[in-house]
Amino acid sequence: MPGWVSGKSFRRGNAIAALKATLALQARVKRAGAWTTIPARELVPGDLMRIRIGDIIPADARLLEGDPLQVDQSALTGESLPVTRNSGDAVYSGSILKQGEIDALVYATGQNTYFGKTAHLVQTAHTVSHFQRAVLKIGDYLIVIAVALVTLILAVALFRGDRMLTTLQFALVLTIAAVPVAMPAVLSVTMAVGARTLARKKAIVTRLAAMEELAGIDVLCSDKTGTLTQNKLTLGDAFCVNGVRPEEVVLAASLASRAENQDPIDLAVLSGLKDTHALDSYQIVHFQPFDSVHKRTESTVEGPEKIQFRVTKGAPQVILDMAADAGEVPGEVENAVNEFAARGFRSLGVARTDEKDHWRFLGVLPLFDPPREDSKSTIATASQMGVKVKMVTGDQIAIAKEMARQLGLGQNIVDASILAESKHYEAGQLEQAIEQADGFAQVFPEHKFHIVGVLQKEKHIVGMTGDGVNDAPALKLADAGIAVSGATDAARAAADIALLNPGLSVIIDAIKESRKMFQRMNSYAIYRIAETIRVLLFMTLSILVFNFYPVTAVMIVLLAILNDGAILSIAYDRVQYASRPEAWNMHLVLGIATVLGVAGVVASFGLFYLGERVFHLNREVIQSFMYLKLSVAGHLTIFVTRTRRAFWSIRPAPILVAAVVGTQVIATLIAVYGIFMAPIGWGWALFIWGYALAWFLVNDRIKLAAYRVFDPQERGLLGRLGMLAKHEATAIS
Repeated sequence: MPGWVSGKSFRRGNAIAALKATLALQARVKRAGAWTTIPARELVPGDLMRIRIGDIIPADARLLEGDPLQVDQSALTGESLPVTRNSGDAVYSGSILKQGEIDALVYATGQNTYFGKTAHLVQTAHTVSHFQRAVLKIGDYLIVIAVALVTLILAVALFRGDRMLTTLQFALVLTIAAVPVAMPAVLSVTMAVGARTLARKKAIVTRLAAMEELAGIDVLCSDKTGTLTQNKLTLGDAFCVNGVRPEEVVLAASLASRAENQDPIDLAVLSGLKDTHALDSYQIVHFQPFDSVHKRTESTVEGPEKIQFRVTKGAPQVILDMAADAGEVPGEVENAVNEFAARGFRSLGVARTDEKDHWRFLGVLPLFDPPREDSKSTIATASQMGVKVKMVTGDQIAIAKEMARQLGLGQNIVDASILAESKHYEAGQLEQAIEQADGFAQVFPEHKFHIVGVLQKEKHIVGMTGDGVNDAPALKLADAGIAVSGATDAARAAADIALLNPGLSVIIDAIKESRKMFQRMNSYAIYRIAETIRVLLFMTLSILVFNFYPVTAVMIVLLAILNDGAILSIAYDRVQYASRPEAWNMHLVLGIATVLGVAGVVASFGLFYLGERVFHLNREVIQSFMYLKLSVAGHLTIFVTRTRRAFWSIRPAPILVAAVVGTQVIATLIAVYGIFMAPIGWGWALFIWGYALAWFLVNDRIKLAAYRVFDPQERGLLGRLGMLAKHEATAIS
């Protein structure tokens, strides 16, 4: 546990350090009537500061008089395109000024900024994994049993007048045997093996316990840009007027673009050219880049016939107002722009001058960030696996709804501003809206944090993907925080899993692998509890009823070394992942384990009866009998617990079989030749093996019956599986 705590603190510290590294270091401010440069940490509300192109904005500020700015807010919203900010608008700490220069009045600094709130949320986000809770519950259960049995033994020993030194020695051994010392190690190795498998699929696990959390995820909040979409503006089908062909519209827009500027819109337009050499016969005489005042680009072009003309692209209304033929097409253009807007597309108007140098409107080009090819099928797969995908984006509702429609997510998109408007986001009505939402639009940092918190309060196991600084608090709070490909250092430091490849499909692969890992952990937990109960209860009843110590302290040590050492191989066992989210059902785990443990006690007393009353063996040989039986039957139990169905339904991994056979050969040799115990010979050893195998078959039937009792759904499941197996057998024959 201390390791887990220190690991969490280290990760939280990393996240905060990464956040601080992205803050501006210096600021230009006017104090005492003079402009000076000071460390950004010395800014206070009321300071007048100057921001220029390329600056990281050092504090939340209100823009004063000046031209509109282009601001990159990807550190806050995760969206790649810059936004326009005018006089009177707010700009936030951590944003980058992409175009313009202006004075601004500081109104929030440090922890009071949007950025500072993000760092504060990372510090306050605390989660306790379900894995830790499960280990603690199992440990508590076994310790309570041990304390009760040891107390009973001591009380009876005092009543009988037994030697207290011997009694205390065995009481100590029983107590130690009750503590599942190897359980955290075995479960951690199992998770580590799963993490290594994910690493091969380009998913790096930074917190092992997140492997177990992934198995139980039933809600996955996924970023839109770059995860569900390609994060690349793409040109849609052109809307044309007056008989203009789509190729002419794209060509004119391409002539008004420059690839060397690496502007996302220009690159999208240029990608729409079917012939990559179409521009070779044109020469750009003059290029006017986009600015927030004119809201368009313009090129003066010399064509193949050495005739000059001009082309322009930009905001449709601006281009339409310039066109000499605007009166002929306004209704059509407005309808097209509105239709594109309703679908969440950006629109570009395109125009070209004629021989009289009059602007002629050519058409409208829609731009959109298309979904990844595998996103829709991956979301459908997630739904089949019981995982509800909720889209989270900083885009407008129209864009979010269109993307949700294309991905088959549903149209219930919630405007995240309702979270900011409500001071008590845990209110019942808001909780219901968040739980039922298919996605969230216009999302800011604290919104994601609140969304995760509300879903967790509603008993959901939540996964959250993210890439920006803004995502760090939500990634830290989520049961499984996933930093997607290209994420910032702050996001990776706060996340539990970092993806190296883009897209959602690798997350689904991770969930499948984590569910396999959970199956292995669950089967080991049942095995470990059952075996502990067998040893504790058998020894206690032997001492109380027969006044006989059935195994020595050395034998218990040998059992622990051989059985727990070999069982590490369960991390490589062959299993099938569940079709629904996994969760620790302690009622079921403890119930099944207890039933198998009691059955093992009955089997042990059966062998004890045969050895003493039927074969009339001395007590030393009976102790060797019981050691070999507990060792062989104990390891066979793992083949019972590793599946809910009959033990033969899923073939075990060769490494597990080899580990079990290898350790039991050693245990058999120890008993046969009497190392640390009385020798029993090969005849009795083979008899004990046969006895253990017979009870193994019985225990498998007992397990199936126990599942029907402790899991009401199991009866129907087993029936369906039986019918399926019968159908498959018929088909094969």
